Amino acid sequence: MAQVIIGVDPHKRSATIEIINAREKALGQGRFGTDRDGYQAMLAAGRKHKDRLWAVEGCNGIGRHVAQRLVSDGETVVDVPAKLSARARVFATGQGRKTDPVDARSVAVVALRTEGLRQVVTDDTTVALRLLVDRRDQLGRARTDVVSRLHHLLLELVPGGAKKDLSAQQARALLGTVRPRDVVGKTRRRLASELIGELVVIDKKIKIAKQELTDLVNSTGSRLMDLTGIGPSGAARLLGDIADIARFTSRAHFASWNGTAPIDASSGEQNRHRLSRAGNRRINRALHIMAIVQLR
Repeated sequence: MAQVIIGVDPHKRSATIEIINAREKALGQGRFGTDRDGYQAMLAAGRKHKDRLWAVEGCNGIGRHVAQRLVSDGETVVDVPAKLSARARVFATGQGRKTDPVDARSVAVVALRTEGLRQVVTDDTTVALRLLVDRRDQLGRARTDVVSRLHHLLLELVPGGAKKDLSAQQARALLGTVRPRDVVGKTRRRLASELIGELVVIDKKIKIAKQELTDLVNSTGSRLMDLTGIGPSGAARLLGDIADIARFTSRAHFASWNGTAPIDASSGEQNRHRLSRAGNRRINRALHIMAIVQLR
């Protein structure tokens, strides 16, 4: 274990640190900007101590940008989950009130007392997968929005509207059957035509994104897509969000993390469980889709 722990409470534009020794004595603290000058000042403050370890809260979230810069500069960094630092803060202060200096100290104390914290490494293919699958999900939501608005307009233009599963080609053919003469009808038709154009563009982007995801997943050597119910997006989501599967000590740990483990709701002699709404909902959704497809 390092003799000096540098706890970091990160934000988008600032980071607060507290430096403690093995006896939890504060050796220094400070608040720094996350721009180039601020980061360099923070790094210099930490490098005054030789046997050091940086502990950053939330390295998979808000702390990623700070943690990755530190790792790139050759520093040793561990990830402190927000739940652990929050627990340490409550124990230390007797209440959950947050301040940046208190948070930074809590992060440092957790790193000092806790074994097995994940060491942060340089971003790899899993990060690219997560970025691409997030983009694919955004395109899917954009397509749903465009199709919804298109359905609304077509319902006003065509008796009975269009069928639920509507493609751009089908919408264009349907729109070609109407020739409104009034200004309201003409406006609706023009707007519907514009939405069809947007739908064509989105569909092309989705096709490209799917191919990119397929190629990147295959490049990892993963065989997830061989499983029934797992496509390029599902495989990319699993690989991207899970990253290092070895960080889960057991199947139960993984199930708790993704929300598939039921929650004990027993009382007295009555044994029962309820569905968990916690955990990583993106992974939960991917596993749910796979299960439904396999059941069919």
